[in-house]
Amino acid sequence: MSGARAKIMDSIRRGLHRGAPDEAARAECEARLARHASGPIPARGQLDSEGQVALFAKMAEGVSATVERLEGYEDVPAAVARYLKANNLPAEIRLAPAPMVAQLDWSSQPLIEVTAGASDGSHKVGLSPAFAGVAETATLMMVSGPEAPTTLNFLPDHHLILLPRSRLFGAYEEAWARLRAGYGEGEMPRTVNLVTGPSRSADIGHVPQLGAHGPRRLHILIVDDEAAPER
Repeated sequence: MSGARAKIMDSIRRGLHRGAPDEAARAECEARLARHASGPIPARGQLDSEGQVALFAKMAEGVSATVERLEGYEDVPAAVARYLKANNLPAEIRLAPAPMVAQLDWSSQPLIEVTAGASDGSHKVGLSPAFAGVAETATLMMVSGPEAPTTLNFLPDHHLILLPRSRLFGAYEEAWARLRAGYGEGEMPRTVNLVTGPSRSADIGHVPQLGAHGPRRLHILIVDDEAAPER
């Protein structure tokens, strides 16, 4: 531990009237963390599969996001084309180079220019996979990595999210448990972004403005899958 950090921790302990932790205290803390004890789960998160989808859509619409349900991955390119046309956008899309997105067949949409990789801010529309969705608040869990550039979460004006039905959970606790299972105990992606609706702010005059810190439009494609690609 660095000297500066040690001073900060000592100051906190003095404020809490605690001494330096002994081995027994450390072991107790580590055991508690290893249990991953779940907190109380609201009743609205304890729904069946269809109930979770309905709640997610309702909550998403309440925060100015839009939701479309698809029967399979083969329907994604056509759904993207409909979105681009409905919003009078160029026939271009930037994809996250993730297995879930890389498997898509764009041959049915030859007019759409498809590229993959991180965004440098010049892309109007991005398509990313969500690691998980949380029905109780319509929150998307977005993980970072070479196959999931974080820049796609914030730089394009329109962000399309691919959410497999198998990755939609009722509560946050279930999503975090799935993350731990996917990455392994003690491992985490460098960044986990929790996204609920498009970017907004009401800092100036208490007037909500969309697109303040990221996309001004968020469109979520829920795919009825049996088992999603791992990430």
